[in-house]
This record gives sequence, C-alpha cells and structure tokens, in this order.
Amino acid sequence: MTATPGEKRPGLLRHLPLLLILCIALVGSFTLRDYLSFDTLRENREALLAFRDQNLVGLAVGFFAIYVIIVAFSLPGAAVASVTGGFLFGLAGGTALNVLAATVGASAIFLAARTGLGATLSRKIDASEGTAGRIRDGLRDHEINVLLLMRLVPAVPFFVANLLPALVGVKFGNFLWTTAIGIIPGAIVFTWIGVGLGEVFDRGETPDLSLLWEPHIIGPILGLCVLAALPIVIRLVRGRKEI
Repeated sequence: MTATPGEKRPGLLRHLPLLLILCIALVGSFTLRDYLSFDTLRENREALLAFRDQNLVGLAVGFFAIYVIIVAFSLPGAAVASVTGGFLFGLAGGTALNVLAATVGASAIFLAARTGLGATLSRKIDASEGTAGRIRDGLRDHEINVLLLMRLVPAVPFFVANLLPALVGVKFGNFLWTTAIGIIPGAIVFTWIGVGLGEVFDRGETPDLSLLWEPHIIGPILGLCVLAALPIVIRLVRGRKEI
C-alpha cells in the first residue's frame, strides 16, 4: 500500500514544468501587460540606447534572456520584444536575436509538455485506432510540412504552435529546425518595424503592427504556406485516386 503514492509521485512531477509555465502565463497575462508595452519602451528609450552604446554585448545577452522568458512562459509582450530587437540591434542583429530567443523559448515549452502531458497523450494516440489513428498517421507522414505551416500561418497562436506538437508526439529535432526556419519571415517583419521605431516615437505615435497584413508582406508569407502545404495536397490527391 505504501508503494502506490511513491509510484504516482514521479508521474505528477513530470507535469510540474508545464503546470508551472501555465500558472506563470496566467499570472503574467494580468500583471505584466502594462509593463511589457511600447509605452514602457518609449519611456526607457534613451537609457536603453545609452546602455547599448556602452555595453552592446551585455544588452544583447539581457535582451536574449528576457525574450526567452517571455516566450517560454507565454507572457504578453512578444511582439513588443521583437520590435525592440530591431530598435536596439538593427535588422540583421535584431532578427538573429529574435529568431534564436524565440526558438529557445519555444523549445522550453515543447520539452516541458513532452515530459508530462505530452508523453501520456502520445502513448494514448499511439495505441488508438479509428479517426485518432488516422490523424496520427497523417500528421507523422507530413510532420515537417505541418510544422512549417503552423509557423508560417500568422493566424496560428505561437503558444499553440509550441504546445500542440509536443502533445501529439512530434520529433523534437523536426520541431526545433522548423521553428527556427518558419518564424524567420514574421521575425523580419517585426524587426523591420523596430528599425524605424525611433522616428515613430519622435512623432508621438505607436508602431503599427498591422503592417504584417499588408499585401506586399502577407503575400510572400502566404506563398510560403502554399509551398509547405503542396506536398500534403499532392499526397492526399494521389491517395484518393488509388482508392
């Protein structure tokens, strides 16, 4: 009888990282929204630029760490952080830091979910048949294409694109590189907005993040989505013809 609690405890501990992330995300959504904002960046603009000029490496490390925490705990302010990367480090440096930090943070969520709820759910999906089994097989047959689509389609929330693959048993290696590659187009757009942020602040305005939906921006991204989806469509069409 005394062995049962001991046997259950490791299972409960596996869920602890994901539960911690969810709790911090919930608390952060209410307490940090007013702090991780463009108003905060505007107020601290001169201090940040002065610190950058004195200690570029230190600021880059600090920015990277904060961005990883924002993504890993799904805190509000990811878009602000991306724009800030362009404001402080330029298009090339800002994009590199944004992509690297976002990828590391996304990997943290993936691994937290994989060690707990993801492992349990993945085993159940592996043992299932019928519709669930077909979905499982379809996802694994098109794993890379689906992962790239989730990153490229702007309508897919970043947290969902981090969590869902872990819950259905996606390989971590594929998740890692598709995340790094798939977020580059969006990262370039937000970093680009940040490059001109000083002029926006000088005019007393707030950055317009709706630029992502402009035809000349969203068009190429949707084109990449079509390329990622094309192998899935072709295989589905071939499968129907064989039937």
